[in-house]
Amino acid sequence: MDFDLADEQHDFVRSLRSFVDDVIRPRAEAWDESHELPLEAVEQMASLGLFGLPFPERYGGSGADFLTLCLAIEEIARVDSSLAITLEAAVSLGAMPIYLFGTEEQKSRWLPPLAAGEALAGFGLTEPGGGSDAGATRTSARLADGHWLINGSKSFITNSGTAITSFVTVTAVTGTRDGDKEISAFIVPTGTAGFQVGKDYRKMGWWHSDTHELSFSDCRVPEDHLLGSKGEGFRNFLRILDDGRIAIAALAVGLAQGCLDESLRYASDRTAFGRPIGSFQGLQFKLADMAMKVELARGAYYRASWLKQQGRPYRKEACMAKLFASESAVDVARDAVQIHGGYGYIEEFPVCRHFRDSKILEIGEGTSEIMRVLIARELGLTGS
Repeated sequence: MDFDLADEQHDFVRSLRSFVDDVIRPRAEAWDESHELPLEAVEQMASLGLFGLPFPERYGGSGADFLTLCLAIEEIARVDSSLAITLEAAVSLGAMPIYLFGTEEQKSRWLPPLAAGEALAGFGLTEPGGGSDAGATRTSARLADGHWLINGSKSFITNSGTAITSFVTVTAVTGTRDGDKEISAFIVPTGTAGFQVGKDYRKMGWWHSDTHELSFSDCRVPEDHLLGSKGEGFRNFLRILDDGRIAIAALAVGLAQGCLDESLRYASDRTAFGRPIGSFQGLQFKLADMAMKVELARGAYYRASWLKQQGRPYRKEACMAKLFASESAVDVARDAVQIHGGYGYIEEFPVCRHFRDSKILEIGEGTSEIMRVLIARELGLTGS
């Protein structure tokens, strides 16, 4: 078994790390204080080809594998989770539904600007009354005179309100099938009449990522803006989440690695009782546990990525990676604050921001509780 990255992946990570440390790290705190997505950073990330990594060259991508995308997300999350989730959501949630389920005409129209990082897209699944119960969709769509009329709302939608957001994909009930809701997906371009973007949320973390509630009131989109087959929207969006969970695991590993790096540096520099605090066994044990969690979480998302790339079933492993990595990130971030003591509670120290940013990882793209339900279901347990 070969656990090493390919040479080109090593080269990619080294190159991206220089960009992250030289360009993103010095500005991350100021960007966070602004509470706005820095589009100049998005442009710089786009110039590196990050938004087109997993897409074929004919759509403006570079044809890299899914693990390479995850490596990019991990590297950025070491210093800036808001930009990491911007990239993750832009590719895994924004562009991937078009690539996987769109017609050739839809791919040719919508994918190239997304792959180039010239545009962003949102993924509208969650609703105010339906988070974990994603099938409780109340947004509706009906066909009239060659257009779909969409009514309803979506919540917590990343990359949905930026100056370069070109569209959102949304699920909506289009009828019933075998007594259940028939849920389809649609492409809704920015600026469509009846489509409104609410104010950015005041969030605990991810301060400079873009997150909005969306509302649709007789929002008219052409009939050919149906994404995928009618009635397959919910199933297709759940497939998107399988991949997204691996990517969130990578983000969690990056955040945890950043916390570990900062803690090791602080434990070497900070002295107490006449010696570095890293020489005390209590902190050594804590740092050893932090390092163990980072490495095990990294191995989990590597394996889930490998299974996906081999064309083998990977839903269980994706859920396991997301669950373990997100909970580990919260643990490691909390321990990093503790190691820093009072300074860990001060915004000027990165671990304070990492701690705020970590909690959402146990919630977004499937809560820890839902991950356990899905793992139990994959194990064949009844009632799950």
